[in-house]
Amino acid sequence: MKAPLRLQSLIEEGLIDTVVRQLMSGKEAMVFVVRCGGETRCAKIYKEANNRSFRQAVDYTENRKAKNSRSARAMAKGSKFGRQEQEAAWQSAEVDALYRLAAAGVRVPQPYNFHDGVLLMELVTDAHGDAAPRLNDVRFAPEEARTHHATLVAEVVRMLCAGVVHGDLSEFNILLAHLPGADGAEAADGPVIIDLPQAVDAAGNNHAQRMLLRDVANLRDFFGQFAPELRGTQYGPEIWSLYQSGLLRNETPLTGIYAPAHTDVDMQAVLREIDDARNEEAARRLRMAAAA
Repeated sequence: MKAPLRLQSLIEEGLIDTVVRQLMSGKEAMVFVVRCGGETRCAKIYKEANNRSFRQAVDYTENRKAKNSRSARAMAKGSKFGRQEQEAAWQSAEVDALYRLAAAGVRVPQPYNFHDGVLLMELVTDAHGDAAPRLNDVRFAPEEARTHHATLVAEVVRMLCAGVVHGDLSEFNILLAHLPGADGAEAADGPVIIDLPQAVDAAGNNHAQRMLLRDVANLRDFFGQFAPELRGTQYGPEIWSLYQSGLLRNETPLTGIYAPAHTDVDMQAVLREIDDARNEEAARRLRMAAAA
């Protein structure tokens, strides 16, 4: 196919040979399948801020550092240069998170390059070499649901131990890939986490706890459709409590049971959680309607 204008500079730089096809167009980016030498990869083109339905909410951008004081002042003033710098920081957030998480052993696509607002990364595939489906497009037997849920809860822990909270984790941004088995074991299907421009620093963002609880609740609610016993689990509060106490490690055993300490209720926090739940449900219904 004819290369989109945004990919032309990567072709000229020799980073891409040919564009095969468009893979998807989402709320924040368009993704294309491309050929790079003998490999098939994907190129993610970030949409301009005014063309995105997903806004750079203050919850996500809080404490993201500008590259210098001039950029920080411009971003605070909201000048044209400041908006450009904010856009660049938004795009680079996913790149930074992918490299950080890949190094920590989290199941994310391998990043290769970031050039002119285009992220070049691994194409996540199924057993036939085709683009892997989203969890939302797959039905699971109860045992499969329990297995994938346990894997993803462990990935959330691994991410948190690396200092990152996804912030928008759901069945819509997890792929079911064909992954190589460990120690020579046969390859099997397993989840790969994608779409990280809204990832936040766990220690530096005041909303990180709420986002992590929402991420884990989304996993519980989705897999609970296939394995109902998962609906009663409380992995999110358990994980965050261990993290706050300095006791969370990649190998920390979890129970899914959490008994909160009896403290005064923060009604403002409760109301925010209710509003977030309503907004998340409305967004989920819109995504399901669009995917139907």
